[in-house]
Order: sequence, then structure tokens, then C-alpha cells
Amino acid sequence: MVAIPRRCVFLVPGDPQARTGGTLYDRRIAGGLRAGGWQVDWCALAEGFPRPGAAALAQAEALVDALPDGMLVVADGLAFGALPELAERHAARLRWVALVHHPLALESGLSPRAQDVLQASERRALACARQVVVTSPETARALAPYAVPAARIAVVEPGTEPVPPAQGSPDGSGESGGLSLLCVATVTPRKAHALLLQALAGLRDRPWHLHCVGSLARDAATAAAAQALVPALGLAGRVTWHGELASAPLQALYLQADLFVLPSLYEGYGMAFAEALAHGLPVLGCAAGAVPDTVPATAGVLVPPGDGDALQAALQDLLDDAPLRRALAAGARAAGLQLPRWEQSAARFAAVLEACA
Repeated sequence: MVAIPRRCVFLVPGDPQARTGGTLYDRRIAGGLRAGGWQVDWCALAEGFPRPGAAALAQAEALVDALPDGMLVVADGLAFGALPELAERHAARLRWVALVHHPLALESGLSPRAQDVLQASERRALACARQVVVTSPETARALAPYAVPAARIAVVEPGTEPVPPAQGSPDGSGESGGLSLLCVATVTPRKAHALLLQALAGLRDRPWHLHCVGSLARDAATAAAAQALVPALGLAGRVTWHGELASAPLQALYLQADLFVLPSLYEGYGMAFAEALAHGLPVLGCAAGAVPDTVPATAGVLVPPGDGDALQAALQDLLDDAPLRRALAAGARAAGLQLPRWEQSAARFAAVLEACA
């Protein structure tokens, strides 16, 4: 029997050290593959995807042209779905594996025309992939309009690390004398920070402090608008914008939190929700995308996406009801213990790649 070379290339846009869910997933899987004996090369594409400029397109073409024949290429969907011509040109020469965190057309804030363009582009690109890896059953279902045969779709959910349970703010007193709320998400329209702030504005009489962790630079206009809302809504001193954080300070915030809050309008998986469960934090989110698959009713409260009134009512219940928070925290910890570890996710991903080889 001829040994199969265990080598692949990850083609990922942007800063490889970015702390977005997609890049973290890519990096953890690549690391797990290396630990399992794979040779993994990382090709960093330029910023700007899924709407790359001419320079980014030229750089992508040069990188892909330089790959040797027969190479197994794991292409992050943020870029792959925007590169149909490149995917088609090399379909016979390279073994494409598309890694779809969620379809590009499902990003919030797009016009119907932009959604149509992105869907058509991604559909063409996915037709060239020998295998499509998605991060949740929900994302597999979302690919129904893209004509990808079910046999070519594999679900590899993100992993988690063993972590200690959250301790909460000391005696329930956060930085402004109340509960510590934690929101972990890049500030973009899909994550709905403005909706969260508006809901909290109706609960100014309750003692709480909100910690927002996530990039303020990826969508600078949305981030600036969200930050400007804080004083406008009378929440000055009640919200801390941390930006992106390294692992240690982020873990410290999880440990001192009393409640995880993220009203995202859509998630292809939602790694921050899984991390909250692993820490045993009660969760408040929206029943959108894969979130209901990730967060069971025993661990959190999910409201309709975009419903500010429902979000405020759920926040009020959770702020006021300590026994409810304790019950959901126990459910979150139990659910977190059932989540896959990164070693398991990497092993599953390796099996998919070996089948393609």
C-alpha cells in the first residue's frame, strides 16, 4: 500500500493571529493536524474578503499559482466563496477543500443585490470543492441552495478547552456595583451590539456592568456608532470596550462574569457561546442560525433575533432572578462538558482530509 502524504495548505484571509471565531477555528485545526503528524502550510491572503480589491485578488492568484500540482488546499470560505474564477481555473490541478463557517450571503446588512451576487459566487466556487467542511449541522442545512451534494459535506464542530467554572463578580458586585455581563464578538452589524445597548438602556436602574470583547477595527463605522450610543443612551461608565484580547485576559473576564450576552442575528456555530457554556455561564442570545443547536434550554434564554423588547424582558428576568441564573449556570456547565475537545475536532478534520487524499 502506498502511504498517503499527510500535507495540506490552509488558505486564510487576513491576520493569522486575528481573534475572530473563523480564524481561531482555522488556527486550532491547523495546530491539531500538525500535532497529529500533518505538514500544514499557512498561506495568508490579504484583508478585504469577501469583497477583495484588485491587489488582494492579484496576491491570491500568485499564491495559488505557486502551489504544486495535487496539493490539498483547505480554503477558508470567507475567501473561497469570493474566488470562483480562481477555484475553477485550478479545480483539476488542486484538491480544494472548502471550509464554510457560514454562507457569505447570510451576513447581516447586505442589500438583496449583494446577497444574490455573493450566493452566485459562492455556489460556483463550492462546485469546485472535493469536500466542503462546515462547523455545524445548521450550516450544512444552509447550503441547500448551493447545490452541494450531501455526500460532499462534512460537519466538524469547533472544540473547547477544559476551563474552570466562572466565579462571577465578587458578591455579585461588578465594576459599577452590580452583575458583570460579558459580550464576546467582533463589532459588526450581525452581532447586534446596538440592540443590546438599547435593551440595557431600559434597565439603567439595575446594577450591572457590560464588558464588550472583540475587534473595533474590522467594521470601524459600526464600532464607532455602537460606542457613540453608550453616552447617548445614558450608559456612560456602564460599558467597557476591551477590543481584541489575548487568551489570558479574556479568560479572566469569563471567570468574573455573571452572564454571557450576545444577541447575534445569525451564527454558523458561535464559538463564543460554546466557550461561555464551557465556563458554566448562563447565556442570553437569539434563536438564530446554529445558536439553538449550541445552547440548550437548560443553559440559556434565546429570544427572536432583532426583537429588542424580548431581549430587554429576558435581560430583566436574568438580572433580577438569581435562582434562575444559578439554574442556567448549572445547565451551561453540564452542556459544556458534552462539547467536543479540540483534539477530537482536529481528528475528525484529519479523517475528512484523508478521505480526500
